[in-house]
Amino acid sequence: MDNRLSTIDYNKTNGLVPAIIQDAKTKNVLMLGYMNEEALARTQETGKVTFYSRSKQRLWTKGETSGNFLELRDIKLDCDNDTLLISVNPVGPACHKGTDTCWGEENKPNFGFISQLEAVIKDRHDNPDEKSYTSSLFKKGINKVAQKVGEEAVEVVIEAKDNDEGLFLNESADLLYHYMILLRAKGYDLHDVVKILEARHK
Repeated sequence: MDNRLSTIDYNKTNGLVPAIIQDAKTKNVLMLGYMNEEALARTQETGKVTFYSRSKQRLWTKGETSGNFLELRDIKLDCDNDTLLISVNPVGPACHKGTDTCWGEENKPNFGFISQLEAVIKDRHDNPDEKSYTSSLFKKGINKVAQKVGEEAVEVVIEAKDNDEGLFLNESADLLYHYMILLRAKGYDLHDVVKILEARHK
């Protein structure tokens, strides 16, 4: 926990500070609530995120009626001492409307550009394009896709033994790209592999 929590400035907003709720694993923002000093203390004491309801004028623990608790993992205070970033493990949807987030988004892992590329590969699989190299690989079947992964892996090993960084990185990119195609051909994505790595890490 941030050791500066005792310096929170509750006076700027009439005793309340915004609390941004972020999934500890996916890093997606789930919701926004408000806390007073008592709500923060309750959150730290119970390990379940508790807010101050401006409409009900009382403390409320997220999930107290639905069971969709926000299990506390970490709290950080911003540079102005008036906003909290709270990392949680959500138990069920964060929004009272039943969605993962209060913005109607799925709380899925996001690997930045890699996730964008994964979406393109999925689209080429689901909606084949005759002009697409990726679609042509899917059309040739799992054996051809697996063969390409093997070929690219060998190229990476060869370039790793030399000192041409450009070639090594380009072959590495080719390997990753074709591996992502293979995952999709088998009906999986990178998140399935990450879950196994996380389990091993534990």
